[in-house]
Amino acid sequence: MISSSPPLAVPAAARPAESVADARTVVVGGSLQRDLFRLGVVPCAAVALALTAWFTHSRLDTLEVAFNAEGQAVARQVAAMSDLSLYAGDLPALQNVANAALRGGQVTRVEISNSAGIYVTAGSKAAPMGQLRMFTAPVTLREASKASAFAPEGATAAGEKPIGLVQAFRDTTAYAHERTRSLMAGIGIAMIALIAAWAWVRHTARSVAQPLRRISRTVAALEAGQFDARCNVVARDGTAAQAEGKKRTRRTQHELAGLAHDINRLAERLQRNRQESEQQVREATAVALQRMAEAEQAALSRARFLAAASHDLRQPLHAMGLFIDGLLPTASEAQRPAVLRLQEGAEFMGVLLDDLLEISRLDAQVLTPAIGNVSLAMLFDQLGAQHAARAAASQVRLVWQDRGLAVRSDPALLLRILGNLVGNAITHSGIEGTVLVAARRRGGRVRIEVRDNGIGIAPIHQARIFEEFYQVANTERDRRQGFGLGLAICARIAALLGTRIGLRSALQAGSTFSLELPAADPRDVPPPAPEPVASSPLAGLRCLVVDDDPAILDATRALLTQWDCEVACVASGSEAMRRLAEPGTRFDVLLCDLQLADAEDGMEVIDAARRLQPHALAVLVSGATGPEVLQRLRQGGVTLLTKPVAPAKLRALLSTRRAGRAAS
Repeated sequence: MISSSPPLAVPAAARPAESVADARTVVVGGSLQRDLFRLGVVPCAAVALALTAWFTHSRLDTLEVAFNAEGQAVARQVAAMSDLSLYAGDLPALQNVANAALRGGQVTRVEISNSAGIYVTAGSKAAPMGQLRMFTAPVTLREASKASAFAPEGATAAGEKPIGLVQAFRDTTAYAHERTRSLMAGIGIAMIALIAAWAWVRHTARSVAQPLRRISRTVAALEAGQFDARCNVVARDGTAAQAEGKKRTRRTQHELAGLAHDINRLAERLQRNRQESEQQVREATAVALQRMAEAEQAALSRARFLAAASHDLRQPLHAMGLFIDGLLPTASEAQRPAVLRLQEGAEFMGVLLDDLLEISRLDAQVLTPAIGNVSLAMLFDQLGAQHAARAAASQVRLVWQDRGLAVRSDPALLLRILGNLVGNAITHSGIEGTVLVAARRRGGRVRIEVRDNGIGIAPIHQARIFEEFYQVANTERDRRQGFGLGLAICARIAALLGTRIGLRSALQAGSTFSLELPAADPRDVPPPAPEPVASSPLAGLRCLVVDDDPAILDATRALLTQWDCEVACVASGSEAMRRLAEPGTRFDVLLCDLQLADAEDGMEVIDAARRLQPHALAVLVSGATGPEVLQRLRQGGVTLLTKPVAPAKLRALLSTRRAGRAAS
């Protein structure tokens, strides 16, 4: 029974190969207890009904035979006692014989008659004929002596010929009651047998199904990851199942207890494996956390080193740029090429430091995008103005398809991304190539693509081109081809804008860079900002320069003096604040370094200038690029010029101040 039950299906891993190969789908329904109940009760019921029917039928046949035999015996007895009286016509004697037959109580009515008209009856006629059963016996004349025994062979005895007929009637009411009692007794015995079979089978099915349900619940708990679940199944004698390999009893409970014992051993093994796995995971996690902490510490140390190195490099580079720009107008023809080379080298170093600063600022998350509605037509016009000359020099055709769309983004950051992608596309398109910048609507978003028909990017390089300092076609590290930081910066800016840069490329099939942004209504785009005021002469502009580096002070003084500015230079913050507080002293511009000598802070000088001379343009000039410094300057709302400062950029800033002063 157990092996044929549905819940005890053997796993495929435990079956022989041929049995797995010949497996057929078996559909089962209901529950095991109901199936066991049906399997036990149906045969018992069939056997009980068959035996009851057989015994009841035998009993009824016995009653029928006995009833008929008694009636026939009475009829024959009356016939034997009334032969002479009937032959002699002695009616009183016949009446006495009939009455004597009634006194036995076996018959209710007796009739004796012959063909000569003699008719004698005894008994009541009140009972209906449907309740009476008639038994007849012929009346033959008995011989007075045994002389006929010596008669010749072939002689006929006188008593062989009937001389009358006896009819005995029996009432079937008691017989019917007896048949009914016998039938009810048989049905009662059958019901008792069925109830006993039902109780036994129910007990047996429950004793099998309940352990199996416990085993099934345990297996389900193990499947759910509760490896502490166990099967509490014991044998009938109260002992647990024997271990594998020992002799087991043939009783079902012992077999189920053995199965439960095997499942418990499996659960213990799974629990041990889980504990070992958890221990290994904890150890691996601890190692990973330690390595992560080491990596974070290394990254922090690297960031601090880069910030310090950047500041230390920017100081002399800033002074170098100022000196070079001051020497260039007065350089002789023989000196001019060398000065131009120096200027080119300083510019390359400045670009590299600016890119490193940009990555540092993005990693420090100090940039907050100014999200607004951006017209792609206006954005593409700016990109076209920026790259038209370069594209014409490279004989690359630029195609712009804005389709009148607008997006929600930061215009400056988006311009930075697309400008870098367009510049790369122009570089890699080759002579007479084509660069397509197109936008198209995709539901509630706008997809912007930059396509070129250049040499393409091999799949092996596509996953790495967004890494810092990674360049596919610049193994010689030619600085004129960039430093490999542009796409890394673009990827960080895209993440800051809530999108990512997609790439689709193949060798000799060109490349397509794309990004998706939320769509905006072009009618909600603000009008373009007015054109910046043209640079004004700086003659007479009063400037205060604060820096602890004498070379920077000398270079800045020389450059500003060359621009006809009135320059005052100090080397400490306290001296700068004293000059700002002097009565009658008025400065238009304050250029102050962040890190001054004797642990003085340039922010204090900026705050003093805002308080003492609020009309002055306070500008912080620094080479510090650390995240903490950038966050502090952003919170203070300070105008920052990052060293090295290009003279043209400084002149443009001073020109805006000059224009503002003239307007006031």
